[in-house]
Amino acid sequence: MFAVSPKLYSTCLLAALSAAVFSFGCAKKPLNTRNTAPAPTEEAPRPTITFQANPTSINKGDATTLTWSTTNATQVAIAPEVGPVSAEGSTKVTPGDSATYTITATGPGGTADASVRITIASVANAEPTDTDRSRDQIFKEKVKDAYFDLDKADIRPDARQALSATAEVLRAYPDIKATIEGHCDERGSTEYNLGLGDRRATAVKQYLVSLGISADRLSTVSYGKEKPFCSEASEACYQQNRRGHFVRAN
Repeated sequence: MFAVSPKLYSTCLLAALSAAVFSFGCAKKPLNTRNTAPAPTEEAPRPTITFQANPTSINKGDATTLTWSTTNATQVAIAPEVGPVSAEGSTKVTPGDSATYTITATGPGGTADASVRITIASVANAEPTDTDRSRDQIFKEKVKDAYFDLDKADIRPDARQALSATAEVLRAYPDIKATIEGHCDERGSTEYNLGLGDRRATAVKQYLVSLGISADRLSTVSYGKEKPFCSEASEACYQQNRRGHFVRAN
């Protein structure tokens, strides 16, 4: 057995400790010094609005319907008069004078608004005075009939224009009431044409109501093919008989 001197033993022990320390330092993981940026915040979408009125022109004392739809809104309000409302819906208003209604939608993404103008029709807009003419003359000259295609009760584009002119007169003279007669040409049975004439008269009435004319001012009757305006057997004559005809009721 070999004897180890104390000096040699101390030197070896010191060398072993140094090697252990050096090995631990090399194995240590480096610190992550890279900066981590915060995740970007997603921007909230801005509110959107759809806003309309039907009709936009009314007689004084009549009502119109406001209809709206919004997205991305937490608060919705309509001015004047209406106040806070739901995100979508409809309501009737009766303005005393011509007015602009504005809807405002507010949400996390900001604020949006939209407006619609309601006009109170004036007698002066359609007819300045009737001192020189009677109501019957005005009715005869200004009120326009609506014409239809064969076997149809749909409102044609030319009929829309005619009924818009008729609505202007009825708005200007709220005391006038009218009876809408449904007429057909001579083809088809009496029973069939009575039904078709009724559908035509009803279609004319509904279209005028959509333009703001009160339904209680309009009545309907069907004459089918029993009261033709023209008696010739031609397409030009048949077209004259396919109509919604107006007769003053008061």
